[in-house]
Amino acid sequence: MKKGLLFIHAAALVILAFSPVDAAEKVIKMSTTTSTENSGLLDVLLPELEKDTGIKIKVFAKGTGAAIRDGTDGNVDIIFVHAKAREDKFVADGYGAYRLGVMHNDFVIVGPAADPAAIKGKKDATRALRMIAGKEAPFVSRGDDSGTHTKEQALWKASGIPLTTTSTEIVSKGKKKKLSFVYPGGLGKWYFSIGQGMGKTLTYAEEKQAYALTDRGTYLNYKFGREQGLDLDILCEGDSLLFNPYGIIPVNPKKYPHVKFDLADQFAKWLVSPRIQAMIARYQIQGHQAFYPDAVSDAK
Repeated sequence: MKKGLLFIHAAALVILAFSPVDAAEKVIKMSTTTSTENSGLLDVLLPELEKDTGIKIKVFAKGTGAAIRDGTDGNVDIIFVHAKAREDKFVADGYGAYRLGVMHNDFVIVGPAADPAAIKGKKDATRALRMIAGKEAPFVSRGDDSGTHTKEQALWKASGIPLTTTSTEIVSKGKKKKLSFVYPGGLGKWYFSIGQGMGKTLTYAEEKQAYALTDRGTYLNYKFGREQGLDLDILCEGDSLLFNPYGIIPVNPKKYPHVKFDLADQFAKWLVSPRIQAMIARYQIQGHQAFYPDAVSDAK
């Protein structure tokens, strides 16, 4: 009887050793911008990753600022974001092991068909913002320290119109951090800062029939990838200031030894492989190309 029990116990240990534990070890945590999720791209890429490597990704979609803070605090294994200056600083400060350029799309200024600020067809994004401010036409900002919010603030600064600076405090892992934002006059009157992701910002802008800055991928998904569509049009596009590169950065194991660097490193390099760059190039939303590969620029 004892021998039988010992055999059963040993068999159970073998099963545990080769199934659930191994599977659990191939799960990594990634903080990423909401645009990669809202665009639908991750729904295409991540199942392929699991087929190719067995790696599963637990995704935390949020603004780029919050995603970078996750990496800075060692809460995730890898970040996939779009604010290159901040990404470079993240690596330079020792929090990221390295950065790989994965892809780019661009930002566009969208708004109602009525276009009260008359910006339709304008390529100069800063001029378009000056026209919106001059008319005090409704404008909805993410206001969430995301990559899109960072780009919007840079555009307002470049526009040359008077700006106001405000500060707020957040608490991360028990530590207070101060964040400062700039915005044009009219907060709460014609300029609405809502502290939400891109999808909710577009929905609110539609409700207000307001202007907004958005990444093209999320806009295409909300406009053409949903049955209800989106009652906003692209009114300003094509300015080089609106280009929007995405980078993948494994968290540095020298800073945080607990991170699953080997798996994160494998995922990052998988993303920039020729086959996956070609998948990114082919990814479309209702016939519209959403992203352009950067690691293999001629991928098809």
